[in-house]
Amino acid sequence: MRRTYRRGRRPADAAATTSDAKVFLAFLDLQKEVDTKRGIGSAGYCMGGPMVLRTAAARPTRVHAGASFHGAGLVSDAPDSPHKLVPQLTGGYLIAIASNDDARSPNDKVALREAFAAAKRPAEIEVYADAMHGWCVIDSKVYNPPQAERAWARMLDLFAKNL
Repeated sequence: MRRTYRRGRRPADAAATTSDAKVFLAFLDLQKEVDTKRGIGSAGYCMGGPMVLRTAAARPTRVHAGASFHGAGLVSDAPDSPHKLVPQLTGGYLIAIASNDDARSPNDKVALREAFAAAKRPAEIEVYADAMHGWCVIDSKVYNPPQAERAWARMLDLFAKNL
């Protein structure tokens, strides 16, 4: 049987990500090197952006900060859209948006800002000028060193404040 999916979406993705996140975090918490009294931070690139929000929503008592770099699919009209999980989150978040992603979906940043504001959750949501999708990945054709370093520094600051 052939299935058709909306752009980049598969029915099991959200459930599988949530399930995996719970298992991975439980595994980490069993490691002697992990201080379970401290929060965990999560970062994701492209499709990893939604995974950050899903992971944080799956275990809000553990995940206290998240960063999405040129995240894909953070906002949709689907009932399980990552931006609709914001009320379940704790801690602070960085959503670093590529210029060309913003040009394709200019309302995503608005929806994200509204979701974080409505939930009274701190978030830095910014479009990175002249940064193309993939700009943070060092071996990417569109790697942008100044903007990648800036985004990385913002994440480290976020983690320092929330973890």
